[in-house]
Amino acid sequence: MKTTSPASHIPLANARGSKALFLSRDREGAVGGHHTSRQGVALLSVLWLAAALSAIAFTVANLVRAETDRALTEKDAVRAYYLAAGAVDRAMLYVQWGPAYRNPDGSPKYFQPPMPVIRFDFPTGSAAVEVIPENSKLNVNTALAPELRNLMVALGVDSTRAASIASGILDWRTPSPGGSFTEFDQHYLSLASSFRSRHSSVQEIEELLLVQGVTPDLFYGSYSRSDDGRLVPHAALRDCLSVYGAIGQMDANTVEPAVMQAIGISPDIAAALVALRKTRPIRTMDQLAPFQSSAPAMGRLGLVTNSIMTFRATARLKLANGQLSEVQRSVSALVKFLPQQADPPFHILRWYDNAVSIQ
Repeated sequence: MKTTSPASHIPLANARGSKALFLSRDREGAVGGHHTSRQGVALLSVLWLAAALSAIAFTVANLVRAETDRALTEKDAVRAYYLAAGAVDRAMLYVQWGPAYRNPDGSPKYFQPPMPVIRFDFPTGSAAVEVIPENSKLNVNTALAPELRNLMVALGVDSTRAASIASGILDWRTPSPGGSFTEFDQHYLSLASSFRSRHSSVQEIEELLLVQGVTPDLFYGSYSRSDDGRLVPHAALRDCLSVYGAIGQMDANTVEPAVMQAIGISPDIAAALVALRKTRPIRTMDQLAPFQSSAPAMGRLGLVTNSIMTFRATARLKLANGQLSEVQRSVSALVKFLPQQADPPFHILRWYDNAVSIQ
């Protein structure tokens, strides 16, 4: 008797249906996996976009904060500038009024030389005005070659370069023989913007910037950092030389240490004199007597006045808590005082919007 397996009784249609069911489930699994993959990519894209937007927002916030701080600092700097400019104007009036006005105790109400610094306390800030007679500086047109060389060395220039700069200044202010070209002229004519030495008196102290070897740092001054991290300015050529400088004695209360060294006073004695006048102004020659024997060049210093002065004002604003701001501005003016009957009795020869206080 012939037997058949149970599978042979499954209808063909059922077999095909089962195959179709299996295929449908495979498709659904494939479609479902593809859909899940697309969701993961979309989520990752959203996360990256959120990170990018956060970075952009952080950058913009920092930029806005920096620009705001910069704008506030600039605003304070402008206010400090006008405070310093006003202090210069008031200091000129104080010097003009002079010692004629007295306080009840007999002290000068406004100004009486020597008064190296005049201090003002304004409602919005404070200002210190340095009163510097031009005869506290060497005369750039009459200073001797050794004095110029010593000055350069005192300002930190090496001896070889100091001698070269001193020779360049002498060449600039001295007529050339028969109008011939000097060695310095040859150098100046080789520059892209060619020129010759003046070979005549220096008319403006800024002419020294054209002299071979004189750099902006040497002319305007440089800085060093103190032990506590502050920047300390140093004297420069414009603080030591002037077209209106001393021909005779120099003002002992305001002469720079580098100028003292230039005329033959040792660095130690120069430092001692600076320390002395910081305690109180030098009002009598007796205060200089202890230094005379050890420094013959002390005879070049005296208590002298001058009708041409530099006023250098440094101003700082007051904060809401009463303390002074870290922002400060310095301006300076070169002023010639005229007879009282003149109107006005002073004339501003030069005005400098940006000055550096070396006090």
